[in-house]
Amino acid sequence: MLSRRALRSSRLAAGMLGYTPAASNRAPIGIGRSFATEAVIPPMHRTSPSHKIVIVGGGTAGLAVSHQLLRSGRFATDDIAVVDPATWHHYQPGWTLVGGGLKKKEDLRSALDTLVDKEIKLYNDSVATFNPEDNLITLSNGHQIGYNHLVVVPGITMKYDQIKGLSEALADPHSPVSTIYSYQTCDKVDRTIAKFRKGNAIFSQPAGIVKCAGAPQKILWMAVDKWTQAGLFRPLDPGASPIKISFATGLPVMFGVPKYSKKLDKLRTERGVEGLFQHDLVEINGDKAIFTLPDGEKVTRQFDLLHAVPKMGPHSFIAESTLANEVGLVDVDEHTTRHKRFSNVWSIGDASALPTSKTAAAITSQAPVLVSNILRTLDGKELDASYDGYTSCPLITEYGKVMLTEFRYGAEVKETFGDLFGIDQSVPRRVFYQLKKHFFPWIYYKSMVKGTWAGPKGFIR
Repeated sequence: MLSRRALRSSRLAAGMLGYTPAASNRAPIGIGRSFATEAVIPPMHRTSPSHKIVIVGGGTAGLAVSHQLLRSGRFATDDIAVVDPATWHHYQPGWTLVGGGLKKKEDLRSALDTLVDKEIKLYNDSVATFNPEDNLITLSNGHQIGYNHLVVVPGITMKYDQIKGLSEALADPHSPVSTIYSYQTCDKVDRTIAKFRKGNAIFSQPAGIVKCAGAPQKILWMAVDKWTQAGLFRPLDPGASPIKISFATGLPVMFGVPKYSKKLDKLRTERGVEGLFQHDLVEINGDKAIFTLPDGEKVTRQFDLLHAVPKMGPHSFIAESTLANEVGLVDVDEHTTRHKRFSNVWSIGDASALPTSKTAAAITSQAPVLVSNILRTLDGKELDASYDGYTSCPLITEYGKVMLTEFRYGAEVKETFGDLFGIDQSVPRRVFYQLKKHFFPWIYYKSMVKGTWAGPKGFIR
């Protein structure tokens, strides 16, 4: 049997990587024409290094896609390149566990260069501009890189400055303001909750784009459980409790999927948590949290503890490029993951305009679709892989129990264990908690970033 390197070399020599990419069109998958004979990519800049595939972003999506492509046996050394300025790669879903005192943040990161296969070229730099008409990207150091196909997966960024006073409050070690949404601050959450004994506790969730829309509730429910066990919060008599708890969300409901939202709102009511709906946090001024309502009215609430979720949005180098849609996300077809204008540009994950919740679980289903469609394009074939919007949020409702939400486009429930065993996943269960706390972090570094895990569909051979 040929070695992987020998197999790649023989296939490369045989010309199996040749193709003629096409202009983008939103033809339905499996219907009609091939994309292989419609347009020719302009020649790449002769003085620039070039690669068959350039992947912008070394996060969850970037590592999954790059390694799934490499494992196909279709690419030689340095045919694939990853561009990312980061030193560390973080398992970001684990920051909720850190905030709840269940994990150490240092255990949930690895040096990026140790995760990227040696046969993949790593550019440890950031992107300044895209030039998709000429199949070039320009790095922050001014160097240009050419590509045949471009995969844009750099995630989104925290917009701390869009909530006045938030950065200063998070940086102050004595401030009762914390957030699970960064490596620097996620452990402050646990310390802040542990020493809190009385007063008004507010947990916020912003309107608009947000990573893992269930995460702001996860830390809320763990805090409720911890304070209840300590006798500081009384769900059956919240008026007599030393601690008062409010959940202030920019959304009109607890969750975007009706089945789970109904259960979570019932849980909120039973536990005596005040719901402040369509309250979007815009400013922190001392011990005052200022919210904006949909009609523009400002509401001020006093707090003694605040878990604040920052505003989030696309990176400026994407939002200001020709790859972006009107809100700054990469403008791709929701099923094929191919760009609507540039047929050799692709995107999944948080940076993409795929209309589903932005989670690592979503990427487990998105990455195989993107990889399959790129490989079929290389072979001059029609695209036949389709993403249905699958995503998941293992929502911790108390220490030891998780509501495992799974759904697809249209907020339609798509439950793995429900389909297999008839289990109602809106009922929090201990087995789902074990998945969240132990299995998912393990499988992430053991398999997902190596390109061998496809979520509900299991391992990729």
